[in-house]
Amino acid sequence: MKCREDDQKRVITVFYEVDPSDVRKQIGDFGKAFEKTCVEKTEEVIHEWRRALKEVAGIAGYASSNCEADLINELATNIMGVLPLTPSNDFDDFVGIEDRVMEMKTMLNLQTKEVKVIGIWGTAGIGKTTAARVLYNQISPGFSFSTFLENIKGCFERSCGNDHQLKLRFQGKLLSQIFNQKDIVVGHLGWAPQKLSDKKVLVVLDEVDSWWQLEEMAKRAWFGPGSMVIITTEDRKLLKALGLEANQIYEMKLPTGYEARQIFCLSAFGQKFPNNGFEHLAWEVTWLTGNLPLGLRVMGSYLRGLSKDEWKDALPSLRSSLHGEIESTLKLSYNVLSDKEKTLFLHIACFFVGLEVDQVKSILEKGDLNVNHGLQTLAYRSLISIESRYVRMHSLLVQMGKEIVYGQSAEPGKRQFLTKATEISEIFEVNTVSSSSFLTSRLLFLLS
Repeated sequence: MKCREDDQKRVITVFYEVDPSDVRKQIGDFGKAFEKTCVEKTEEVIHEWRRALKEVAGIAGYASSNCEADLINELATNIMGVLPLTPSNDFDDFVGIEDRVMEMKTMLNLQTKEVKVIGIWGTAGIGKTTAARVLYNQISPGFSFSTFLENIKGCFERSCGNDHQLKLRFQGKLLSQIFNQKDIVVGHLGWAPQKLSDKKVLVVLDEVDSWWQLEEMAKRAWFGPGSMVIITTEDRKLLKALGLEANQIYEMKLPTGYEARQIFCLSAFGQKFPNNGFEHLAWEVTWLTGNLPLGLRVMGSYLRGLSKDEWKDALPSLRSSLHGEIESTLKLSYNVLSDKEKTLFLHIACFFVGLEVDQVKSILEKGDLNVNHGLQTLAYRSLISIESRYVRMHSLLVQMGKEIVYGQSAEPGKRQFLTKATEISEIFEVNTVSSSSFLTSRLLFLLS
């Protein structure tokens, strides 16, 4: 109690098989035990003890009159909610992640007995899974059952359109992990809710990309009081379809420039700062990745152990093309778009980044791209953002879009777009331009 008074420490009281009023007055069995404890103690010490016990009894706490298992679970959850975030050595390389996880914990309100569902939303490679994993490790001890279903979009792809069988398999996987039993077979879609409705469960659904993955997996009615479901996705529209409000969706932001350089240096040098003589090179690579955590770690690993001259030799290719691992990750979001949405994405990557939304709509309004809907879809999928009426796109996504166009043909005149003035000039000289590329050249003229 002295720590509470002097250092503002928090005191959590647990009245185990004792009535708080007996503690306050030192009566009953507790009073008898207290009297024995006071033998040979000074009056001053006894007076301090009585004062402290009276104060303790006035603090709202936990009583063992409740179910003991429930008491333990509730106590563990609440303690996890008020303890400062303790860094795990597994995540030392993820600079800035603790602040983001603390914000997520605030959204979850770990003391509540309601079933809570939150979404973690952001572009590919920004660290959603990492943040969810740290959060899971921090709070899972407060739950009777917990599971982290990783990379759902890669493990549960819709193939032949048999959603019912896919949902049954999905639920079986969920229950197998929750109960730590191998290959549980689910016979009908109502079976899983029956097993979980009275249990306090923590579930992380990582990398969700389709509605069917949520409609039979993230319903609050499935789970017992105090349960929590955390969903990571690149598609904000899925979270809105689930009924989540803005204050239930955590948007993962890019790290600051300072944090980004630390992330890169940890991968490249094994420390949070560059080796002597590499300062400028480290800043340039950080800038080339656009502060995207995936890009920072991939490029850091790629350059690790190389000499300064080898770094300089590698930079030209890094400026002009994406590393394979980065490209394959970013391209997953592009591949699920419709043909019209893909075309709109390429238009923006090649020409419209930084333009006002109304200007983009005006230029493309005569086409059949359904621009309004397309822009909304790209924004929901974290492929663009609209900030103060201007269209923004991450630099690595811009680079990916241009590489997709460049890869359409070795002959510039046969590509969907012409983006370089030199290519346009050369092609018109020999008159080999295609009609689609000519349209794009006209767009270039309008934008110049």
